Amino acid sequence: MKRRSIDPETPAASAEQSLCEALLSLKNVEEMSAFLHDLCTPAELEVMVDRWRVVPYLLDGVSYREIHERTAVSITTIGRVARYINQGSGGYLAAAARAARRRATSSKKAKA
Repeated sequence: MKRRSIDPETPAASAEQSLCEALLSLKNVEEMSAFLHDLCTPAELEVMVDRWRVVPYLLDGVSYREIHERTAVSITTIGRVARYINQGSGGYLAAAARAARRRATSSKKAKA
């Protein structure tokens, strides 16, 4: 975490809440993508994509080695994601569950 030599005007908790509200305000994938590309460096975005990419495999119980072979994501990153899935705040699990529901709903609509 970045350490600052002076206190910022906006407390970190308030700034984090503001960022969360900004993310929630976006209406579709295109807006979210544009925001993330503006907010993050290419390397930061790549790290987040790599972390998200391994979540379904971890939830399906695939071994770290196999996930690495399928995704080229490092074993260290896979382990970090697994730790947060198991001991984190529940964000990965909530997002994965909602993404799965969204995919199921989309596939039902496509079949109809």
